Amino acid sequence: MESIECTLGCPNTSKINEDLVKDDFTPSKLGTREYWDDAYQRELQTFKDIGDVGEIWFGEESMDRVLRWMEKEEIPEDAAILDIGTGNGVLLVELAKSGYTNLTGIDYSAASVKLARSVLQTENFSNVEVKVVVNVWLIGSPQRSSVPWPIRIRGLSMVEVDFLSCSGELSDFDVCIDKGTFDAISLNPENTEEGKACYIQSLRGALKEEGLFVITSCNWTKEQLLQMFSQGFDFVKELPTPRFQFGGKTGNSVTAIIFKRLH
Repeated sequence: MESIECTLGCPNTSKINEDLVKDDFTPSKLGTREYWDDAYQRELQTFKDIGDVGEIWFGEESMDRVLRWMEKEEIPEDAAILDIGTGNGVLLVELAKSGYTNLTGIDYSAASVKLARSVLQTENFSNVEVKVVVNVWLIGSPQRSSVPWPIRIRGLSMVEVDFLSCSGELSDFDVCIDKGTFDAISLNPENTEEGKACYIQSLRGALKEEGLFVITSCNWTKEQLLQMFSQGFDFVKELPTPRFQFGGKTGNSVTAIIFKRLH
């Protein structure tokens, strides 16, 4: 197994066995910051015009699935929860509506952060402290956001940090949730393997010992995710997701896995 040296400041300890984990998809614009900046800028304008929050990645069922699991597992309402790739912030809204009070969201798109801020403000969670953190990392080309920081509005605090820098600025989370962000990193045309390795290392740094990681993916199967997150994480369970049949074979439209961070 060959070690992958991360060019973004991560320790050279994250390894991905390329013989066991094969990409069954090609790089895409969906893996670039420019794509998401443009998409969320359009959604931000639409929200300003008609109040539509835009697309919910993987649909509302993907959020409900996570919320049902959290309720069943009796995750404390004051648990520190990180939404990795918060997008329009709708998951943060649903978590807040469910009573969770220690919420952080990150996204590398400044337009996404503006949209999430607008959505949260409209929902009027003035009694809930919610921090939305922008991740300004871009593989091979770190950039600074044009959004002024910090910003504080009606209980919503926003600061800037780079999730994939392995700097320790994000740490001590009880639960981390990813709904498509690891997929996007996997689709980035530049330094994809380094990006995935850095993500996994940064995730370990963000979670408390025995903290829980919930990932929903439409690109990776259960077996592939188990291989990629085999170092430093233990498999807890797979959440039921919609199944389909095609050509005599049965599969899942998305995969949802719970991992626990090991010592």
